[in-house]
Amino acid sequence: MALRLPTQLATRGTFHHHHNNNSKSTTTAALSWRRTLSPDTPLIHSSTSLTTKKSYVQQMVTCSASGSTQAVNLAPGTPVRPTSILVVGSTGTLGRQIVRRALDEGYDVRCLVRPRPAPADFLRDWGATVVNADLSKPETIPATLVGIHTIIDCATGRPEEPIKTVDWEGKVALIQCAKAMGIQKYVFFSIHNCDKHPEVPLMEIKYCTEKFLQDSGLPHITIRLCGFMQGLIGQYAVPILEEKSVWGTDAPTRIAYMDTQDIARLTFIALRNEKFNGKLLTFAGPRAWTTQEVIALCERLAGQDANVTTVPVTILRFTRQLTRFFEWTNDVADRLAFSEVLTSDTVFSAPMTETYELLGVDAKDIVSLEKYLQDYFTNILKKLKDIKAQSKQTDIIF
Repeated sequence: MALRLPTQLATRGTFHHHHNNNSKSTTTAALSWRRTLSPDTPLIHSSTSLTTKKSYVQQMVTCSASGSTQAVNLAPGTPVRPTSILVVGSTGTLGRQIVRRALDEGYDVRCLVRPRPAPADFLRDWGATVVNADLSKPETIPATLVGIHTIIDCATGRPEEPIKTVDWEGKVALIQCAKAMGIQKYVFFSIHNCDKHPEVPLMEIKYCTEKFLQDSGLPHITIRLCGFMQGLIGQYAVPILEEKSVWGTDAPTRIAYMDTQDIARLTFIALRNEKFNGKLLTFAGPRAWTTQEVIALCERLAGQDANVTTVPVTILRFTRQLTRFFEWTNDVADRLAFSEVLTSDTVFSAPMTETYELLGVDAKDIVSLEKYLQDYFTNILKKLKDIKAQSKQTDIIF
């Protein structure tokens, strides 16, 4: 049977600008709301999109999506098993742990991946089904959702592409499609404090998406994250071991990193419990760390000093302003906007006692950064020692 979706599902979400708090949106969108970046903004016509205007710094932004998100009855058909899940962003740092956990717990896992020269064979090797689709091409999405009960959305755009293509327009299309096809649950990963930093485009978009998902009426769980321990390996551990430069800032920002395996485990506990439907959860690690503290910990565990290049906060801020002068570096500037957050006295953490109680999890079972890095360095240093021992062997067999 051919599956026909309503034409409005191909409609994409767009950013629209307004000049003051009393502006009315001219769109007839089913879902529309606005966030103020700054009230002192020039008059810009409400139909002007972000892609056609480059002077969008410090303007009011309305995240709106045209097209209905009302449920569409697609005829009864075969009941969908609750164990049937689609993981979006399955090749990423978090996504691959979600896939592993799901498979370990007996779920039927389908992974949505973009067509690419190097296919994600490791996902198939684990036992997942891989389907090709692209969030920036809404017409490719519907076929991937047939027979799916739950979507777990870990996706975010690649660094080289415009943030809004995947993280806003793609997510709007995915959520609209999920609603139309009767998906039973949608798990969305967001960023802690995204509602407090509209000056950072990705955080603003994450907050927009949270609201859009909430207003769509889809049964959902939103999980805000602080930071991944896995990201620290490439950033600090490897360069220290290879005696290369480690980049740090003199910022006082603290981040409560969490092991992505723990994030995946807690996610599935929340997913199976109906009391978490429609809830906003924040997952944070046991302790918040500054950059300097993480580097010092790595130095101690590696048994050697790091070659640290400290970039002053003022330089990061200046760099961001500088890149704004060049149209083609807008996305670079957007990502550098994170420096506005990472140079403030912000703490990316949240008390977890209540969350642990709700999930029925013991805090002692959550991996600390000390334990995570200690395990990493112990394994790596042992391997390095073994390699050196093997290289000293003089027996050569031809």
